[in-house]
Amino acid sequence: MPAAEIYYLVCFLLALVLAAYYALNWHKHFDVHFTLIFILVPISNLGHLLLAQSVNREEALAGNKIIYIGACYLQLMLMLNVFSLCHIRLNRWIKTGLLTVSSVIFLMMLTAGHSDIFYRRVTYVQQNGVATLQKEYGPIHAVFLVVIGIYAALSIIALVYSYFKKRDVSHRILFLLLLTEMISMICYFGGKKFSHTVELIPASYVLGQIVYLLIIRRVFLYDITDSAIDSLVQTGATGLASFDFKMRYLGSNATAKRMLPVLKTLRVDEPTADNTAVQDTVLQWMQAFQADNKKNTALYQNGENTYLITVNYLFDGFRRRGYQLFLTDDTKNQKYISLINQFNTDLRAQVAEKTAHLVEMHDRLILSMASMVESRDNSTGGHIRRTSAGVRILIGEMRADEACTLTDDFCRKLIKAAPMHDLGKIAVDDAVLRKPGRFTPEEFEKMKVHAAEGARIVHGILEGTDDLEFHLIAENVAHYHHERWDGSGYPEQLKGEQIPIEARIMAIADVYDALVSRRVYKDSMSFAQADKIISEGMGSQFDPALAVYYRAARPKLEAYYSSLSAEGAQ
Repeated sequence: MPAAEIYYLVCFLLALVLAAYYALNWHKHFDVHFTLIFILVPISNLGHLLLAQSVNREEALAGNKIIYIGACYLQLMLMLNVFSLCHIRLNRWIKTGLLTVSSVIFLMMLTAGHSDIFYRRVTYVQQNGVATLQKEYGPIHAVFLVVIGIYAALSIIALVYSYFKKRDVSHRILFLLLLTEMISMICYFGGKKFSHTVELIPASYVLGQIVYLLIIRRVFLYDITDSAIDSLVQTGATGLASFDFKMRYLGSNATAKRMLPVLKTLRVDEPTADNTAVQDTVLQWMQAFQADNKKNTALYQNGENTYLITVNYLFDGFRRRGYQLFLTDDTKNQKYISLINQFNTDLRAQVAEKTAHLVEMHDRLILSMASMVESRDNSTGGHIRRTSAGVRILIGEMRADEACTLTDDFCRKLIKAAPMHDLGKIAVDDAVLRKPGRFTPEEFEKMKVHAAEGARIVHGILEGTDDLEFHLIAENVAHYHHERWDGSGYPEQLKGEQIPIEARIMAIADVYDALVSRRVYKDSMSFAQADKIISEGMGSQFDPALAVYYRAARPKLEAYYSSLSAEGAQ
């Protein structure tokens, strides 16, 4: 056998062995261009062998046509693989267009020997016992060379761009890809200058396969998604189960079956919709995810172990094909969470207890301050307690009305703030505050400062509290409970709804107590007289919208004050 024929045979066998090695190490996540390259190289090298062994022009042309399967498509596959490894996405229509161009060129090449568009003339010759073809090239062959050059140029441009601009591409991989391109181009365009007896292209293809095997050994490690999934499956720490969109069982690994024993009862392609064994587990999880993709986790208890179930879509490339269940042992984490929750519950209970105690002390301190202030005024004994009760009665009637918009929290805070409404009297001179008779105009002006002073004192007492709403309510009650609906009150002559609602409610309770209680400068009025004054004041002194609640509260107010009179008589 001539040496040249042995060379072509060795190149073909090496290409075949390397392709077989690739097949044995093939992984479903390998880019399809890898596979096509390892298929095309042995085919092309077989064409070189058949051409060398041919005995006539027709056999030589047949071998040459097989060679061009690789010649037309290999450089395209090399370019597409470069773009893929460099993470440069090409539009599907661009890929289709490039494939169409290569296919048209190959179809034109098939006319060799019958048309002059690819080869103008083809002559069969024997050189040193090895067959070859002497060719005179036609116009389509020139187009073929231009296309091959464009593919190579685009590949090199992508490699250079990725070297300088992309941080997610290994420089080692870029170097190996550039090496294959250079070997391919040197052997294709310059091979004849180095060897006049054999084509160097088959050897370049074999070298390219070896380089690509080196690339493949590394490239899968860079795909963190695929390598992570394979690691999860192999280590057995994560259970995986798959179902299609019709809830049919597709399969699961051994870990999933151990964690979720019901999977052992399922048959591949069996619908789960009518399977009662999985209705409270697998089916429920997938249906919840189907209704709302955010509901993709669940906990499953199996004996002493707790498993975290995560539902996601099952992808085939970029297409959603069904649902994927990921099962992980979450026992330790759930025990830790349980301990933390119990600790937090106990801590919250202790904090609530301490807080309640502090609030109680705070409330008592405020009430004591109010009582101390009241003790200086020899005309208003018990006023704080009575007005607080009056506010509570009025609030009760308001809350009974469904149309009332006051919240329970607001009402509770207003009742709590009521005793603070006269704290400002501590700033009033004893000569005025303890006068056993009616005030002169000058004295009344001095008395009126207690409203603004009360607001200032309350602000100082409650400054820094976390309950800002209570702070504001208490300050408003002290500041504005002497304002009048018609704007003739004090200290700021607010009018109508400019007056905070808490101060409007407080005003009714305050005036009612003043009317029905005995003072040093007057006797107590009857309930009828007090009612007449309050009712006539609706719209001038008081908020007319509160009249309905006052009328509803009147029987309870009278009962309350009557009970106080009975206690005093005893």
